[in-house]
Amino acid sequence: MQQIMAVWQALDTRRRIVVVGATALMFAAVLALSGMASKPAMALLYAGLEGAQAGEIVAALDQRGAVYEVRGDSIYVENARRDALRMTLAAEGLPAVGGAGYELLDSLSGFGTTSQMFDAAYWRAKEGELARTIVANPSIRSARVHIAHQGSQPFRKDLRPTASVTVTTVNGGLSPTHAKALKYLIASAVSGMQPEDVSVIDGAGGLIASGDEAAVGGEDRAADLKHNVERMLEARVGYGNAVVEVSLQTVTEREAITERRLDPEGRVAISTDTEERSNNANDTKPGAVTVASNLPDGQAGAGGKSQSQGSETRERTNYEVSETTREVLRTPGAIKRLTVAVLVDGVEKTDSTGATVWEPRSDEELSALRDLVASAVGFDEARGDVITLRSMAFEPVVAPGTEVGSSLFSQTGIDVMQLIQLIVLSGVALILGLFVMRPILTRPGVASVAELPAPGDAPRALTGEIDDSDMPADNMALVTDFDMGDLQMPMAMGSAFGDDGMDDDPVVRLKRLIEERQSETVEILRNWMEEGERA
Repeated sequence: MQQIMAVWQALDTRRRIVVVGATALMFAAVLALSGMASKPAMALLYAGLEGAQAGEIVAALDQRGAVYEVRGDSIYVENARRDALRMTLAAEGLPAVGGAGYELLDSLSGFGTTSQMFDAAYWRAKEGELARTIVANPSIRSARVHIAHQGSQPFRKDLRPTASVTVTTVNGGLSPTHAKALKYLIASAVSGMQPEDVSVIDGAGGLIASGDEAAVGGEDRAADLKHNVERMLEARVGYGNAVVEVSLQTVTEREAITERRLDPEGRVAISTDTEERSNNANDTKPGAVTVASNLPDGQAGAGGKSQSQGSETRERTNYEVSETTREVLRTPGAIKRLTVAVLVDGVEKTDSTGATVWEPRSDEELSALRDLVASAVGFDEARGDVITLRSMAFEPVVAPGTEVGSSLFSQTGIDVMQLIQLIVLSGVALILGLFVMRPILTRPGVASVAELPAPGDAPRALTGEIDDSDMPADNMALVTDFDMGDLQMPMAMGSAFGDDGMDDDPVVRLKRLIEERQSETVEILRNWMEEGERA
């Protein structure tokens, strides 16, 4: 302790400030190192929770005395206890995602519950159960389901319920295929609902697949065609030697066509009506009135006679003419035009000199490959489809970056960031200890300069004569850190040695010079001591 106090008293003000600051920094680094070493590694427990859900999780963790940290909407716990806490919380139904389900019906009693109250609770429970099922997918963070049920209305027919779904995904947006699956899920759970009655809304992409799933499946169909063609070509040309691009144009409008066609040649008699008529008529006309006709035997009394007879036959046949009625409904998604571009690599052969040369594939082989591609994609020339197949040399493609692989730290379970922080703090503490504290503490004190010995005790140092035997052979350099030109030697010498500049006693001359130049003398002695220490 006395040595430390002596060293402290030997330091000037500037060095004392440096020592205090370095000591404080070193203690802070040591405390940080100890804190980080004792702090457990934290792992993500849950993320993206709502306020109520996060509060329930925090309350459950407090009851179990678990160490946790809340960072935004994420909760972190000790890495060793994360899995156990997840299982324990899941057994208690935490976090409660998707709202309440059919357990809402358990709280309804028979007394005081009207039919309207029961219906409202039933549909609310249905929405909660559907939301739970949707959130069970790992790619969906949260979901809300709303069902609009019309109820029983006796004066209205064809009432169909509708529904809307709002989802928030973990990464990116919701794919059209996934949206279609959600539509069928909800439509199957509600009686009388059709998939087109369900609207799916993504928090990142907005409304998805509103009714016409075929219209949004063009990209998936093009990807499937591309995969099929590449797999078929690689079986012949080898893996990586074929590049296929498919451009698919689909119909985006809806069209309904009703056609009625009559065939006069395809008639069939379904009924025949036959009607026959006959007519007989006799007519006698009286004669002219004369004298003879008045006589009893007169011949003039008889008149003329007429007779008519007619016959008519009528037949009517009813035919049924062949009729064809066709109604065509064209929905979006039909292929309007297909374009396929195929690039295949050539073949490498050895020439007469033994060198490897590249040659394009033959026309016969390219024609055969083109026929295979046309069959695989459903080529239709009348539709305007185009297939382009060429054989060209492939240039080597260098993948940028490095391949991703598992590191040693990931296998051992070490937190890399925590390890880096420990290394940095250790380096800071080591630098402070070796390059700041050690040179200051080991440097000898110069604040209290030892007094010069009496003239009788050191005759060799105060005789004023220089002993040549003690001097080194080389030329000695001037050791001082102040300008000798400022000493004003003539005046100093005159004041020290008398008016004539000469004094017989060298001790008197030295003492007078030291008294007049105390600060310069102290600096010279300090430099001599430091030079001797370094030597």
